[in-house]
Amino acid sequence: MKAMVLNSYGPDAEFEVAEIPDPVATPGHVVVKVAASSVNTVDTMIRNMGADLPLSPALPAVLGMDFAGTVTAVGDSVTNFAVGDKVYGCAGGLLELQGALADLMLADARLIAHKPKSLSMRQATALPLVGITAYEGLTRADVAKGQTVLVQGGAGGVGHVAVQIARNMGATVSATGRGADQMALIRDLGANAIDVTTQKVEDYVAKHTGGAGFDIVFDSVGGANMTNSFAAAKLNGHVASTVAMVEMDLTPVHFRGLSLHVVFMLIPMIHDVGRQAHGDILKTLADLADAGALKPIVDETVFKFADIGAAHAHLTNGNATGKVVVEA
Repeated sequence: MKAMVLNSYGPDAEFEVAEIPDPVATPGHVVVKVAASSVNTVDTMIRNMGADLPLSPALPAVLGMDFAGTVTAVGDSVTNFAVGDKVYGCAGGLLELQGALADLMLADARLIAHKPKSLSMRQATALPLVGITAYEGLTRADVAKGQTVLVQGGAGGVGHVAVQIARNMGATVSATGRGADQMALIRDLGANAIDVTTQKVEDYVAKHTGGAGFDIVFDSVGGANMTNSFAAAKLNGHVASTVAMVEMDLTPVHFRGLSLHVVFMLIPMIHDVGRQAHGDILKTLADLADAGALKPIVDETVFKFADIGAAHAHLTNGNATGKVVVEA
């Protein structure tokens, strides 16, 4: 079969078309004919950093974590999928797991679910990594009906999904962003829009929580912005972060009695621990999508697998609006 392969790592590494062996359906796995894959920041990190990133696959490497496609073969002990099923998931593109930028992909059946019927393959492939990340962060922070939730980076890949899930959980949601376009998008998603270029933390906390602070802050921006999240949370509140690779003083966390939840959704793939939880979350996300409560935003630029280098550039250059998708 054909695949887009990296034979080297680094910022200038180029994807090349190569013939690689077809995967065989092993016990607990299915083979999927890939229709589309989406580009995540972690994909670009692997390409740029290579061996410096401990989850990078050995060369030659087939990247692509998210996918949507059709099951073509089923391994022993798989009972919930059959040949011809339309599925989606996040199941490869790191360590020894072949990625989705190929005609066919071997996927652990625990890491996938039936594709939302209401979404196209292009839309569905934009959802797994960001959707699972958002769902894990919100559920670990125990979001419940009637609570106030702040999503930092509400127009981003993870953030725009977190806004929709939190609203479906019954929370009153506010979200930060920058500029008129992001403000419009956040409002369209049903959240209070906060432009951080013009509003300070104490101002939007006063406006949207009466000065008490948000019950839960979901921070998809991370880094130095986490100090803003700590300041925006109520006493004994929760902060969930998806980007916590930073050194900082946790004194504000201590004196506000905050619970800090760090989400790294690749753990089940890396360590083969709790993989079925991802399949279960994907089923929940599919149900939400089919109920009209969740829709991923997909960048309008059309890329094919052969254009994967340009797709990476489109994401890293900051030109994308929504998830960047490549189609087979």
